[in-house]
Amino acid sequence: MSARTLAAILIVALAGLILAWQTLLAPPLQLPRVLAAALHLAPLLPALVLLLVRHRAATFWGAVAALLLFCHGVSEAWSQPAARALAGAEILLSVALVFAASWNGLRARLARRRGV
Repeated sequence: MSARTLAAILIVALAGLILAWQTLLAPPLQLPRVLAAALHLAPLLPALVLLLVRHRAATFWGAVAALLLFCHGVSEAWSQPAARALAGAEILLSVALVFAASWNGLRARLARRRGV
């Protein structure tokens, strides 16, 4: 499996986690479920649309969104003990997505540094 394919899978998995979190597993008390899911999913929407049209920049924009979602996961894990497991899953998927999206560039840079 290529790093690009793994990044695409992680984008979809992160979107699925967000939808499940906001609608089924731990819906918010103050906002409607659909609104909370839409707001939480908003950073990933460009990457999802680019995945649908098979654009090469989808993994880049997914990684950018993952940086925001990582911050959200850390703040939720810190402030909401009931949502700690979901926030931990968001953190892990976000970190994995950033590494998967960056893997080809990192590998090329290391190969160039070694002189291969």
